[in-house]
Parts: sequence; structure tokens; C-alpha cells
Amino acid sequence: MVAISLDPRVPHDFLCETLAQSLRDETGQSVLLVKLTPGADALTFEAILGTNANARVSLPQNNGTISQITLQVSTRAEARASAAPLLDYLGSQFDCVIVQGDLLETPHPSLLEFAGLADSVYLFLPAGDDDFRRFEFFSSDLRAQRPGDVLDIHAVLCLKTQERGNAPGLFYRQPTHVLIHDCPDADGDGAPGPQPTRQFRQDVRRLAREIGHCRLGLALSAGGAKGLAHIGVIQILEENGIEVDVIAGCSMGAYIAAAWAAGCDGGKMEKLARENEKPWGFWRLLDPTFLPRQGFLHGDAVRRRLQQTIGKAQFSDLVRPMRAVATNLDTLDREVFASGSVAEAVQASCAIPGVVVPVTIGSETYIDGGVSDPLPVDVLKEMRVDRIIAVNAIPPSAFLRCCREVEREQAELSKKRFSLLQNLNQQINYFARGNILDIMMRAVHGGQIRMAELACGHADVVLRPLAIDAHWHDFNHPGKYIALGRKIALQHLDEIKALVQPKAPRHEHESSHHEMAALI
Repeated sequence: MVAISLDPRVPHDFLCETLAQSLRDETGQSVLLVKLTPGADALTFEAILGTNANARVSLPQNNGTISQITLQVSTRAEARASAAPLLDYLGSQFDCVIVQGDLLETPHPSLLEFAGLADSVYLFLPAGDDDFRRFEFFSSDLRAQRPGDVLDIHAVLCLKTQERGNAPGLFYRQPTHVLIHDCPDADGDGAPGPQPTRQFRQDVRRLAREIGHCRLGLALSAGGAKGLAHIGVIQILEENGIEVDVIAGCSMGAYIAAAWAAGCDGGKMEKLARENEKPWGFWRLLDPTFLPRQGFLHGDAVRRRLQQTIGKAQFSDLVRPMRAVATNLDTLDREVFASGSVAEAVQASCAIPGVVVPVTIGSETYIDGGVSDPLPVDVLKEMRVDRIIAVNAIPPSAFLRCCREVEREQAELSKKRFSLLQNLNQQINYFARGNILDIMMRAVHGGQIRMAELACGHADVVLRPLAIDAHWHDFNHPGKYIALGRKIALQHLDEIKALVQPKAPRHEHESSHHEMAALI
């Protein structure tokens, strides 16, 4: 890969060294960091490495640790032509080679040459309009050099603490690929300022896992109250030190994903969910419309409830990347939210058609994401997440048939008699079985089953927290569903641990004679 700084405010040396070390720690791979510097008379591949093996001892040997070399580059054609054989040779000696360059210092033709040969290019930039323009110009130049090729070019936005939630320009036109929060200031020599924060190190490790092809993603399904089982799954992951890099959710899954991505742990989320165990707790989540025309509920109560937990967080504020899925009401296309207001995106993702009023964001109107993608495994696949755990709280038809048979058997055994209270509930409670809201939810559920099952086929591990006595509106009993999520996650814990184990390094480790070598 090639890592390029677009602005001197980015502490590029420190970032790349931290990234290289994180890549080594997360994957067990051998890593070589190649620092490009300008040179008036840079040497060719043959002059650098020599024509025989004895001349190559100037390169640091692969010993499983971080090795570094400094390479002078120039604009001379013969020197640029050496880039390809040099990278081929280094790639044969190390599992991962990171080439570090600076747009304002490294000769532009040489930088384009190395970037054009890399399997991926990451451009580090601050949150400024001038920097976004540099990103666009360099990307255009690189694509012009490699016409017809699909190049892997990513913007890495380095946000300082005070810039959280205020990233301008490109971030709002298209989501930035990677966010690094709390990026330290660089002094005049490019060195970092104060000690980096925990959030900064987490973001760099996440980027290292992406480069090492070992990112873990979690897809959370729709399901109403049954989706509270997602909390139990998250608790087990946290208790076993399993770090999730990206989380994608739909409807109730989006709500849980937002709370977790904003920094709430599993314990805090359970505490929040148990607030609905209080008398009339569930009804506080409802905000009925007067003379329902687009839905029986406004849905604003859900947004306000989430804002009590995460405030007015933007996607750029979240401590881990998160995606929320909704459906465009006009086109019925799936919409994946990755920027803007998190609470608004979740409200749109939860807007059950016919039950909740559609949500307008900008010039578009959205309904429940479960209509187009109830279990967003494909969202993670499109982000090229390598390992995916899917939590599917949507029961298939066969399971529903079993539930129905159990209900009939229990009714027969108990020989229920006519109850005035039950009859009254059936007449006035829109949520009662067989009434309008129940019918609408079942119709939506019917459309979700097949899509969710297909999505499960693309995941590496599938968790199905299903219960016979589960109901989509049963928010008054969160403990039951959280316990169910914990149980199913524990049953598959060995499978999950095997999924996240790092792969063995490709090369045998040898003792290194050089920590730093210079090629000049």
C-alpha cells in the first residue's frame, strides 16, 4: 500500500509508524515501511540492490518486526522505472510493504509511479476544503496515469478533537473512507504533539486491520423488540475482548448499532432498555398521530429517545464506523446512511410503513430499511469487510408455524373461556393479534424473511436469537430478549473466536541486523 500525506499539519511519520506497528500487532505479519524522500540523483533498482545476493544485505531482513528504509526518489525516468522491480522484490521479502510519501515534498511523478503500482492508496488529509481539493486533484492525476483501471484510492480524514462533527467538504458530499479522531498536532518537524488518545489508537488499529484483511463486521437485523437480543450478543463480544470494526443495522438493529457506535457498552444499553420495564414504559415510546394519514405514529419519540443517549451526534462523531439502512419511499432503493445526523438516519430506518410516518431528510423521504434490506450483510460486503457476524432476529416461516402450533396446544390445554377483558383488548388495542398494526407488521415481516435468509448465506457466522413467545412490540420485557442474545452468542463463541484468530505469517522470522537502512 501507499500512504500519502496531503498537508504538513498531519503528523505523517508518526501516523505511518503507528500504523505499521499496529499492522504487525493485529496480523502477526512482517512489515516494511519505505519512506520516500526527494533526491537529485536517485539510484536505479540495480544500483540499489545490486546484481547479486551479497549486495542486498543493505536491506533490513524480515524478522517479523517493523523494518524501515529511506528511499530517495527523483523525476528521472530511469529512476522511476525502478519502482516496479523494487516493489516486487520487497513484496517477496515482507508480508506487507507500506510506502510513505508526502504530496508537498516528494516529486510528483515518482509519487504517482509508486501509487499506481500499489494495491491500495490512502491519502491522509485534515478537514479543510483545500485539502479535499488536493485529494481530488491527486486522485484525478493517478487515474489519468492508469486509464481504465479500477484504482483503490481512499481518503483518510484526520480530525482533531475540536473538529469532531464539523468535517466539511467532501465528507458531506460522499462519506470519507476512514476517520482518525483526536489526531495529534504536528510540530514543525512533523512530529506529534501531546500523547495520542485511546480513540486515536483504536482508529489506527482499525485501519491496520483493513490493510491486513482481517476486519470484523457485525450486521444487526430488524425485528422490533426481538432486536433487543442484539444487546446480549454485544455483551458477549465485549466480555471476550472481540473488537468489531464496522457495524451495520436496520430498524431496531440500527438503533442498537447507533447506541453502541456512539460509545455505550452492553451494560449501559441494557440499563437503558430496562427503563421500559416500568409501568407504561413502552407507551412512552409512542407518539400517536391525530387523524392518521401517513401512519399511526409520528416516530419522533424514537428519535428523541435516541438523542437522550447519543445527543446530536453525526456519523463522524462515532467511536466506530456504523451504517444505518433505510428505504427511499419514491424509488424503493436501499439507502445506506454514513454521514449526517445519526438519530435522523435511525428514525428513517425504523419508519415501519403504515405504522410510522415516513421521514424526510433533505429532499428525500424514507421508510423502514427492512423493506429493502432487513439484515445488512451486503452493506458490510460492499465495504470489503473480511469477516462478518450476522444476528438475525427475524424468524423464518417454519419457525412461525411451530410457534402457532404451540399456541394452539396451550390454548387447548388451558381450555380458555370467554374473557370480557380479552374481548375488550381485541376491540380497542391496535397492537392485539389480528388487528391492523399486527397485520401490517406481519405483512412487512413476510417480505423480510426471504431477504434475511439470503443475507445469512453471505455471513461467516449467523446467530439466530429466536423465541416462541416473542412479539415485535414486547419492549416491556427487555431482559428476556437480552438473555436470549447472550445465550445464542455463547453457543457460537468458539466459532466466533476461530473467525477472528489472526492468520499465520507468510515468512519465517530471522534475526535482523538493521533497524534502519538508507537507500541513496
